[in-house]
Amino acid sequence: MNQAVFASTRPARQPLRLTLQWLLDELVDTGLVTFDQTRRLEGGSLQSQHPLVVAASQDWDDPRRPGAKLTIEVLTQWLAERAGIPYQRIDPLSTDVAKVTTVMPYAYASRAKILPIKVTASDIVVAVTDPFVRDWVGELEPALKLPIQRVLANPQDIERYLVEFYALARSVKASQEERTRIAPVTARNLEQLTELGRAGKLTAEDQHVVAIVDWLLQYAFESRASDIHLEPRRDSGNVRFRIDGVLHEVYQMPASVMVAVTSRIKILSRMDVAEKRKPQDGRIKMRTPEGKEIELRVSSLPTAFGEKMVLRIFNPEVLVRDFGALGFAPDESMSWRSMIEQPHGIVLVTGPTGSGKTTTLYSSLKMLATSEVNVCTIEDPIELIDASFNQMQVQPNIELDFADGVRALLRQDPDIIMVGEIRDLETAEVAVQAALTGHLVLSTLHTNDAPSAITRMIELGVPAYLLRATLIGVLAQRLVRRLCPHCKSPAHPFTETWDTLIAGADVPKPDTLYEPSGCLECRQTGFLGRTGLYELMTMTPAMRSLLRGQPDLTELRTTARADGLRPLRVAGAMKIAAGLTSIGEVLSLTPSPHADA
Repeated sequence: MNQAVFASTRPARQPLRLTLQWLLDELVDTGLVTFDQTRRLEGGSLQSQHPLVVAASQDWDDPRRPGAKLTIEVLTQWLAERAGIPYQRIDPLSTDVAKVTTVMPYAYASRAKILPIKVTASDIVVAVTDPFVRDWVGELEPALKLPIQRVLANPQDIERYLVEFYALARSVKASQEERTRIAPVTARNLEQLTELGRAGKLTAEDQHVVAIVDWLLQYAFESRASDIHLEPRRDSGNVRFRIDGVLHEVYQMPASVMVAVTSRIKILSRMDVAEKRKPQDGRIKMRTPEGKEIELRVSSLPTAFGEKMVLRIFNPEVLVRDFGALGFAPDESMSWRSMIEQPHGIVLVTGPTGSGKTTTLYSSLKMLATSEVNVCTIEDPIELIDASFNQMQVQPNIELDFADGVRALLRQDPDIIMVGEIRDLETAEVAVQAALTGHLVLSTLHTNDAPSAITRMIELGVPAYLLRATLIGVLAQRLVRRLCPHCKSPAHPFTETWDTLIAGADVPKPDTLYEPSGCLECRQTGFLGRTGLYELMTMTPAMRSLLRGQPDLTELRTTARADGLRPLRVAGAMKIAAGLTSIGEVLSLTPSPHADA
């Protein structure tokens, strides 16, 4: 938020310490609240709480911004300006917990109500709850031999992270010491590291490891992460979160602790803890402190320095979103509904890995799965378990592939079949056969755009006349990051770039284009969340007439656009014009209008 908003007409009086009375007087003096609003806060029972917490709990309106409130974050920023001290929001993902917790003991930090949040070669940044108390600085600086930079942070955040950071550090240290007693970490080559992985027993009740895993999962949920990566290295283990499609390094832990954490996750996901030579898959179902259920798909992979784990996080709430919440324009939502509500035929969704195909299909199946129809799926693996579907997983070890799975499903009296992916001719043939015999089949392919799905199916060996008889339509999609609404800034419009983007489509250039800036809300990335771009191709009579022999891809694209297809880049241009994303984001994630399949 713009610091100029908090500028005051005169410097604040500097008390010896922050008190509720001083805070209320300053709020009245600067016109943020009235004297009458503060009169009922003079009771002594409130003195035990932090003044900012007391003031924020009153839910006062912010007179400078209609509709906004004087939240604790707003009041903390205002107080920082009044006290002449920098404001900082604590971001646990960018905090080196192992390093900052060595600056001072927990007892000292807790007594002084301060929290070290950054350590560099030149100084130490310490977050404080009281901007006026400085006596502890004189005590610490001589011992630390580094200057201390004080910043004011939300007192509730300091109270929370003070406990969590030191608890995590204690758990890591205790777990490392325990593992070292079992198997000292002296390995320096691949053979020893592999042997080390077999040593040491770890039970699911190990309190230190349980605390570490709980911390990782908790922060992954709070950070909107879609994936957690645990990557073993020679002497340490890296933890990274994928947020809005981009990986962020979160934490580094000793190699011995990484082994223990990996074992804990394998226990939770019902994997074979003793098997470290083969890739494994598992699932974890968890409930957050708020009562929300989260499902995780876990995958292990043996690497040179141990087992790499990836936990993909699935939020069941995505299944209750309507298509508009996924990014569909109103006309796209209507067209998509009309396609998936057909009684029989094939509907394909295309796009690269991570483009949101699974979310689109699950949301569609959730809408279609009424008590009158039988919805069956064959997946590799099952992404998200839902009671509305009958879900089956591909199992190559018993020779159950997609084709065999579809054949089995056809004997289960299905109305709608979802095939996780069409990878080969056999799967394509049974999907087409299912559509010909009166079933609705939904599946995915990997192509650059919607028209390319037709040529890909023909390349697999499906005759064009069968596609002409069964294909209802194709949806190509991408996920682009949304500009952070708190900090997006106007950009200079570039006529040439805009013209390249829309490729001759009738999309008027907006008066203002926006670009990412970076703020505390988006962790300086400039983006917050993602939205979908969709290219919807329906099989019109003109398109079906082209499905003879080996149709020309260029001709398919031209005809599809003449029939109303909106290319992905044009869909992106509409999102740019609405101020939702940037030109650079769309150009980097969408194919050019003439890209090959």
